[in-house]
Amino acid sequence: MNETPQNHHNSYKRLIEGNRLFALSQQIKDPEYFKKLSLGQTPEYLWIGCSDSRVPANEVTSTSSGEIFVHRNIANLVVHTDLNIMSVLEYAVHVLGVKHIIVCGHYGCGGVRAAMSRKSYGLVDKWLRNIKDVYHIYHKELDAIEDPDKRADRLTELNVIEQVRNLAKTKIIQRAWHDKKTVHIHGWVYGLNSGLITELNNIHDEREDIDSIYQYDFDF
Repeated sequence: MNETPQNHHNSYKRLIEGNRLFALSQQIKDPEYFKKLSLGQTPEYLWIGCSDSRVPANEVTSTSSGEIFVHRNIANLVVHTDLNIMSVLEYAVHVLGVKHIIVCGHYGCGGVRAAMSRKSYGLVDKWLRNIKDVYHIYHKELDAIEDPDKRADRLTELNVIEQVRNLAKTKIIQRAWHDKKTVHIHGWVYGLNSGLITELNNIHDEREDIDSIYQYDFDF
């Protein structure tokens, strides 16, 4: 049976019904569940992921509500002029006290594929420019990959690696390391076809893997 315009208009209601089912099932499993959640959050992880609806942080890591603080944008970018992600990072590190920051990309990312083309997509072109810059850095390696799908997969990986480095370049992270806070940064890629996460790179402490021009000296 084809969906009528009226049914399409009301399709959002299944989300409300789904919420009621969720609330009921959680209360059955743990009557104190929502009371405990309402007391606050103490997540150990900050997840910087893609906005793609197929990569929900809690589901792919089998974690519960309250365990992961989440920021998502197109192609999981860490842009130092983006006040949104910088505010999330500041709050996660200096207020919530997260110990691990995860940049998680995914194979088959539409943002990465769009950035590889010369086609204009409108306003998002300004955002995708950051991925084009990653391509430019590694263009010799990427141009040598003949298969376009494998080239896109490799750019996905390189993009994550560069975003991890972008995190380490921020004053927020370097201030945390200077203050002896434990903050580990991880680069992951999620496979839509396998459901598995691949670890790419990690920066554990101090300012390893950061060129000196990006390093800050703190005198206060």
